Amino acid sequence: MKNQSKNTEVWIGVDHLEQDPIFLESINREFSNAPALAHEDALNVGSSRRDFLKYLGFSIGAATLAASCDIPVKKALPYVVKPDGIVPGVATYYASSYVNGGDYCPVLVKTREGRPIKVEGNTMSSVTKGGTNARVQASVLSLYDTNRYQSAMKSDGGKWSKMSWADLDKEIAGKLAAGSVKVITNTILSPTAKKALGEFLAKYPGSSVVTYDAVSCSAMLQANEACYGNKAVPNFMFDKASIIVSFGADFLGTWISPIEYARQYAENRRISDVAKASMSRHIQVESCMTLTGSNADHRVLVRPSEMGAAIAALHNAVAAKTGGSSVSAPKVNDKAAAALAKVADQLVANVGKSLVVCGTNNVGEQTLVNAINNMLDSWGNTVTFANASLQRQGIDAEIQGLIREMNAGSVGSVIVWGANPAFDLPNSAAFAEAFAKVKTKISFNGTPDETTALCDYIAPSSHWLESWGDAEPK
Repeated sequence: MKNQSKNTEVWIGVDHLEQDPIFLESINREFSNAPALAHEDALNVGSSRRDFLKYLGFSIGAATLAASCDIPVKKALPYVVKPDGIVPGVATYYASSYVNGGDYCPVLVKTREGRPIKVEGNTMSSVTKGGTNARVQASVLSLYDTNRYQSAMKSDGGKWSKMSWADLDKEIAGKLAAGSVKVITNTILSPTAKKALGEFLAKYPGSSVVTYDAVSCSAMLQANEACYGNKAVPNFMFDKASIIVSFGADFLGTWISPIEYARQYAENRRISDVAKASMSRHIQVESCMTLTGSNADHRVLVRPSEMGAAIAALHNAVAAKTGGSSVSAPKVNDKAAAALAKVADQLVANVGKSLVVCGTNNVGEQTLVNAINNMLDSWGNTVTFANASLQRQGIDAEIQGLIREMNAGSVGSVIVWGANPAFDLPNSAAFAEAFAKVKTKISFNGTPDETTALCDYIAPSSHWLESWGDAEPK
């Protein structure tokens, strides 16, 4: 209400209108608890740090309230035509698979109004049996990355401009026919994508796919091909092993298929029958602490330069007990040698129930590990090529050969699909230098990265949560 006769100021209550002395005094006491704000003399009074922070906080709060900041109005609008299966505020779920290069995990995706907000493991999966890891959980965030490319783009002297997909197809089609085409990818798990690549290569003779992995298992693939004629990562069965020895393989955290391996590992570390209580024994040989090493029963510490010597030491110790042939190699430190001798005794005592794995990318070391598993009769029991893993298919020599071809000027066009060799190759600078000599460079990557910045065209692919596809991890 307003006093229409004497003033036009806003008043609150009868006491304010009639200028009641008690009411006026209460107004003057409003900031009585903040002497620093009430009068200047209070500034001369000594006070503690706590009082200063208290008055500071009060003054900021009071100033904020006095400013009467407007709160944006948010309107809730109903659907004009509500999509089937969507009830506002009620979550819906669908099954999918997280695939990022060779990383794989079946998931259930929780959505609200069609927007994915959370993923969890799919318990119906025979591979992971409901497990997930941090990378899978965090992958939802990348769907809402504001830096994602929203359209096809073309580089003109380092300046990017948007273009239509039709124009992109017209420009690139003629350039692809001008010379050999190379497609750079990380491991592809999709049979459909591989078929599409096969049809593409058939249209452009002389073209090929170059596959590499940032975390490479190239040495294991080459060793298995040399030893068994099978260029694949075997099916490791940690749940069937009584003794597990790992040489730098972080199979619970990052190595090949950690979600699958962690589930198997947990099954054999859980006591289900008290009358027959038994657990697998795990020895980790490594140079730094890993998630797998932190869960081991015993850690054997070696320098990174001693890993090959440690593998050879265990090989020779097992060979001496099983009648195998030994190999010559540098000596490992005395403490590690003594520990590995004891490990050999445990392995030999569990023939057929042992498993030795190696995370190094050295063909000779992987070959020695294969020989150890052969002497322990592990092949066919705890490791087999039945249901072999397809999660690592890259061969390091292929990408290095491509660098030489690009330097020679024999590559007309390069398509980069889901890979970032200008960042994750050991000789990334050499790749970037050779890449610059290619006339047409196209990136399918959906977000900015070091390799895409060097390309001429960007044809961004969809996020895994907004696209259809398939996957065959084993």
